[in-house]
Amino acid sequence: MVVVVVVAAAVAVTKQRGPLIPSGEASGLPGLAFFISKMDKHSSSEGHVEVEGYVRTVLRGTMFRVELDNKHMVLATVCGKMRKRFVRLNAGDRVRMEMSPYDLDRARITWRIG
Repeated sequence: MVVVVVVAAAVAVTKQRGPLIPSGEASGLPGLAFFISKMDKHSSSEGHVEVEGYVRTVLRGTMFRVELDNKHMVLATVCGKMRKRFVRLNAGDRVRMEMSPYDLDRARITWRIG
């Protein structure tokens, strides 16, 4: 049912404004490749930078001040799986983190190395 709605919306938009993608690029319904490519861009595993560092300070609310190998300090929080499994982090622990390339001052701790 949802697929039919998306296809119908894509056809309706292409009739009103013209094709959303260059002709010949998508076989089948016009505009469907545009919607699929937009959904693929928001994948959670794409676009993160993985770094490692040491926990320097334990803050309130599962927040940590982490020092990277290049002496850069980052404000990091624990990912959901670590919260669910009650993984404890102390000052001095080595951790692996994911950082967005858009904000290099914050990170998400994904793994406790030791």
